[in-house]
Amino acid sequence: MRVAIAGAGAVGRSIALELLDNRHQVMLIERELANIAPETVEAAEWVHADACELSTLEDADIESCDVVIAATGDDKVNLVVSLLAKTEFAVRRVVARVNDPRNEWLFGDNWGVDVAVSTPRLLAALVEEAVAVGDLVRLLTFRQGQANLVEVTLPEDTPLAGRPVRSVKLPTDSALVVILRGGRVIVPQGDDALEPGDELLFVATTAVEEDIRAALER
Repeated sequence: MRVAIAGAGAVGRSIALELLDNRHQVMLIERELANIAPETVEAAEWVHADACELSTLEDADIESCDVVIAATGDDKVNLVVSLLAKTEFAVRRVVARVNDPRNEWLFGDNWGVDVAVSTPRLLAALVEEAVAVGDLVRLLTFRQGQANLVEVTLPEDTPLAGRPVRSVKLPTDSALVVILRGGRVIVPQGDDALEPGDELLFVATTAVEEDIRAALER
C-alpha cells in the first residue's frame, strides 16, 4: 500500500518504520523543520509542509494513497487532515490519532475518520486485558462501521472447554476473527476446540457485546 502519515514526531516515525518493514510505501508530511530527519526513516519519502493545507496534499498526490494516517500531537490538526483526505481526495482508509480522550466523540465519519486510535484508552484497555479473565474488553473502535474489536479470555472453568467453535451461538452483527493460544494465532474453523486460557477476538457492534458475553457463559 501507499501510506501518507501526517506528523513525523516519534509516533509518526515509529509507524513509518513498521509499515516499511512490511514493504509498504510511506510518505511522511511534517510542518516543523526540527522534526525533519530523513536519516531516521531513510526509506520513506519526506515532505516538509503543512498537511492542513489543501495545496500541500494536492502536491503530495494524496489521492493516490490507500491510507492516510493523521498522527500529530494536535487533535485539531488530525481532524482537519482526516476531513481533507476523505472529502477532497476520497482516500479509502483514514486513521487518526486521538491525543485527548475527551475529544474522542469528534473522531467519527463526520470528520472523515474510519478508525480512531486513542493512546490513553488503548493503554487502559491493554491493562484491563492483561488482568481481566472472563470479562469482555473493548480494544479498538472502528468508527465508520460503528463496530468494535473486543477480547475475552476464557477462564479455567469455562463451560466451553473442549467444545467446537461452531457450538458457540454468537449474535447477529458479531464474528469471532481469531483465537490467541500461547504463541499461536489461530484463524477459527468450525471444528476447532476451545480451551481454557484462549483469548478470543471478536468484531462486533456495541449493541451485541453483552450477548457475546452471555454466549460464552452457556
